[in-house]
Amino acid sequence: MRYFIIAVFLLIIQKNQAQSISVDQNTYTPQQLVEDILINSGCASVTNVTVSGGNFPSGDKSYGYFNRDGSSFPLEDGIILSTGRIYNAPGPNAYISDDGNGIGWNGDSDLNQALNISNSINATILEFDFTPLGNRISFDYIFSSEEYHGTATCQYSDGFAFLLREVGSTNYQNLALIPNTNIPVKVTTVHPNIPGGCGPQNEQYFDSFNDINHPTNFNGQTKTLTAQATVTPGHQYHIKLVIADEGNYRYDSAIFLKAGSFNTSVNLGEDRTIANGNPACGAILLDTQLNGTHQWFLDGNEIIGETTSTLTVTQDGTYTVIVSIPGCSQAPTDDIIIEFAPTLVQNTNDPFTECDADDIQDGITMFDLSLLLPQIISNLPSNYELALFESPTATTPVPLLYQNSVPYQQPLYAKVINIADCYDNEVYPILLEVATFTEDYSDETLGLCENNSIVLDAGSGFSSYSWNTTPIQTSQSIVVSTEGDYAVTLENASGCFKTKTFHVIGSQIATIENIVINDFSENNTATIFALGSGLYEYSLNGLDYQDSPIFENLLPGKYTVYVNDKNNCGFVTETFYILDYPKFFTPNGDGYNDTWQIENLDKNGLENSNIYIFDRFGKLLKQINPLGNGWNGTYNGELLPSSDYWFVLELSNGKTIRNHFSMKR
Repeated sequence: MRYFIIAVFLLIIQKNQAQSISVDQNTYTPQQLVEDILINSGCASVTNVTVSGGNFPSGDKSYGYFNRDGSSFPLEDGIILSTGRIYNAPGPNAYISDDGNGIGWNGDSDLNQALNISNSINATILEFDFTPLGNRISFDYIFSSEEYHGTATCQYSDGFAFLLREVGSTNYQNLALIPNTNIPVKVTTVHPNIPGGCGPQNEQYFDSFNDINHPTNFNGQTKTLTAQATVTPGHQYHIKLVIADEGNYRYDSAIFLKAGSFNTSVNLGEDRTIANGNPACGAILLDTQLNGTHQWFLDGNEIIGETTSTLTVTQDGTYTVIVSIPGCSQAPTDDIIIEFAPTLVQNTNDPFTECDADDIQDGITMFDLSLLLPQIISNLPSNYELALFESPTATTPVPLLYQNSVPYQQPLYAKVINIADCYDNEVYPILLEVATFTEDYSDETLGLCENNSIVLDAGSGFSSYSWNTTPIQTSQSIVVSTEGDYAVTLENASGCFKTKTFHVIGSQIATIENIVINDFSENNTATIFALGSGLYEYSLNGLDYQDSPIFENLLPGKYTVYVNDKNNCGFVTETFYILDYPKFFTPNGDGYNDTWQIENLDKNGLENSNIYIFDRFGKLLKQINPLGNGWNGTYNGELLPSSDYWFVLELSNGKTIRNHFSMKR
C-alpha cells in the first residue's frame, strides 16, 4: 500500500509540473462559445445555439473552452467537445481517459446515419443556426482519441461529424471528411503503419502518438484539418457539431475547434488552368454573389472601376477579390488563376504510312498511334490528351495499338478529350495508309543433324538481304552448321522490310535411356524415356507414330518400340515385355491352356521371382518355378476341382502381386 501511495503522489506531481492545456466549463455560455470563441468576426449571424452532453453527478461537463497555456498543443485556444469530462483532457498523458459506464448518456441518430453506425452513446452536441455573408464557410479542428493505441487503432474508433444543412431541409452534409474524399475522419481512417496490425491509412493527416509528457491526456491526434462547404450568402443554415463513443463508453475522444477559425468567405471557384485540364474557352464571368464593396485585382494590380460583385475576364492572369461588408471584421477574399485554351493547328494532311507487318499481306496491319498522335497538332500543350476515333461523331476512342478495319487506307479523326468544353466541335481528320509486302513470308523451323550442314534460302526477288550473322551476309542464301536462330531482313520494291527467322535446332538419333513398365494391371502401360536433342515420335510397329512416349492398354507379350527423329536424322529400337497373369486355365489334356504360368519373367530380369498358389482357404498348393512349365491343377498327384485359386508373386525387384485366377475342367 505504501508503494502505491508513493506512485500516485509522484504521478500527481508530474501532472502538475507538465505543460498542459487548460479547460474551462463555466466562463462562457454556449452562445458565447459560438459567437465570441469559434466565430469572433461578425461575418455570420448566429441564432438558436444549443448544447448537450454528459450529466455528471459532480456537475462536470463534456464541452467548454480550452487554451494551450504555453504548451506545444497546435491550437492556441477554442472549443472542446468530448465523449467524457473535459477535465480529463489536460495532460500529461498518464492514464486512460474514460468516465465509466455508470454515467453513460444517449448517442445521436444523425451521427449514426452520417457514419453508417447504429450504436453511438455519450454524444456531446453543439449546434446553431447561422446566416453567412460569404459563399463559403470553413473552420479548423483537431481530432484526439485514446483509441490511438497499438493494434486497437486498426479496429476501434469513436465517431464525430460536422453536419450542415440549409434551414428547412432535412439532408445533412458531413464536413468532417478526409480532404478530397467522402471518408469520415476516424481513428481507423487516419493513422500510420501499425506493426502487427494494419497498413497506413491517410497517414499524411496523422500528427502523432502522444507520450506521457503530451499537453493532452489522449494517446494520439490528427494534424490540424479544415472543414469547409459552399453556401449561399444570406440563406440560413443549421450546423451540428457532434462527437460520441461508438459501441461502449471506454476510451474517450475529443474534437478541438480552433478559435476564430469559423470563417465565411468568398469562393471564386477552382483555378481554370491548362495544367488542371479546365482552361477557359471564352470570356469568364466571376461572381462573388455578395453584397458589399468589391476590389478586383489582376496579378496584384487593382482593376480601377470594378467595384461590383461580377467581373468579366478575357485574359490570362491571377484575379483577386476583396469584399468589404459592414460588420464583418474579416473581409472575404479569394484568388483564382485563369488561363485560356490555345487555338490548335493541324500539322499536315499527308497520310501516315505503315508497312503490312504480318505474313498475310491483306492491307491490314497494326499501327502504334502513340507515335502518331504527337505529329498531328503542332502546338498541343503537353497535358492535353488527344485521341483518335473511327468517325467524327464516335464517342469511344480507338486503342493506341490499333489494327485498321478498312484495308489499305483507313480514315481516323483526332479530338481533344480531356479539355472537351473548349474543343467539342474541333475534329482533325487523318488518313492511315498500309503499304504491303506482297510476298507471303513466314518463319521456318529446320532440323540440323549431327556433323551436317544445311542451306538457308531466303528466296529471290528482293531488293536487299541482311543476315544476322557475324560478319553480316547479304546473299540470298547461307550455309550453316550450328544450331541457332538465323534472321534475314528483306526489303522489297515498295520499301517495306520484313524479317524472317530460320530456327535451326540441333537434332540426333535418340538414345533410349529407360522403359518404365506398369503391368499386372487393368491398364498395362509402357513409358519410353529417350535422350537426345532431336524432336522425337514413338511407335510400336514402325508405321504408326505418336508424339506421346506413353503406350496404354497393352496386352501381355513382346513389343519393339521405335523412337524416330522427326528431322530425319534416324531412329532407334528396343524390345520390352508386358507381363500379366492368365485369368484362367483348362487342364483337360487338349494341349491348350493345360497349365497355369506367368510368362516372360526372365525377359524382364525377374527369373529369380517366387510364385505360390493357394486354394480359396489359404492352403499352399504349389510353388512353381518362373522358368518351369507351370501348375497343372493337381495337389499331391490328385486332380483339384474347378474353382478360383489365388497366387502370390514375389518379384525379385521387391514388388509383391496378389490376385486370383480360375481353373475350369
